[in-house]
Amino acid sequence: MSDAYTPPKVWDYDPANGGQFAGVNRPTAGAREERELPVGEHPFQLYSLGTPNGMKVTIMFEELLEAGFSEAEYDAWLIKIFESQQFWSGFVDLNPNSKIPALLDRSGPQPFRVFESGAILVHLAEKFDYLLPKANPARAETMSWLMWQMGSAPFIGGGFGHFYVYAPERYKYPIDRYAMETKRLFSVADMQLGKTEYLAGDYSIADIAAYTWLGNLYHGAYNRADVFLGLDEYENVGRWVRAIDARPGVIRGRLVNTQSGLSERHSARDFDTLDKELFDPVRKRPDF
Repeated sequence: MSDAYTPPKVWDYDPANGGQFAGVNRPTAGAREERELPVGEHPFQLYSLGTPNGMKVTIMFEELLEAGFSEAEYDAWLIKIFESQQFWSGFVDLNPNSKIPALLDRSGPQPFRVFESGAILVHLAEKFDYLLPKANPARAETMSWLMWQMGSAPFIGGGFGHFYVYAPERYKYPIDRYAMETKRLFSVADMQLGKTEYLAGDYSIADIAAYTWLGNLYHGAYNRADVFLGLDEYENVGRWVRAIDARPGVIRGRLVNTQSGLSERHSARDFDTLDKELFDPVRKRPDF
């Protein structure tokens, strides 16, 4: 780093120093605008965006539907975070942390909210008894890998991704720090996947959670970070990513709330409007 930074005695918020996220991030919580959310006809109302955290839930819904759980029909509404829609009062009522995804479960007599992607995955898995074992040790192993991913995501997104791509200036120390941690996380997964087909043995919500982050990087997210980080060396992760890539529910789930796919999803028929090449079981990497 060319200039050393000496922190002041008391930190002060500088809105001009936020880079690409300056208009979104503030050191305060709560609603910024009184605005209600739209509501569709299905039992589950999802308010999200096609980021790795958002894709966890759309993939889970599509996996449930693929497995025959018709009661898992859902509406997926787009939340434009760069337009601060996550700070609408209606969204804050669902998630006081103002982060996507947020879910309204209307499948029973009393509607209720579920927020945080990991909590939503567990909720849906338990509700439909799918992709989360009931008994230990399989349940404990699945929950452990799920929480591993939940704790790891900030190092990849807010750490590596932020300093490598989004920060106003590039500095060696933070990029090295989080590149090292991201590679370590890939190494953890690679070693486990050298012993098991999926993270916890059988395919589960732990794989869905980890796939959206590790798979995105493996396929070139953050301006071809796969090259910078040398991700091809993690052969077991590559095998696991490609296997999950090809799952029909995963393919559809990756397309929801995205620019290249469906901005919103309200019916299985919505996918019929998309280019058939988007459903290729071989996910294309940028160099191909």
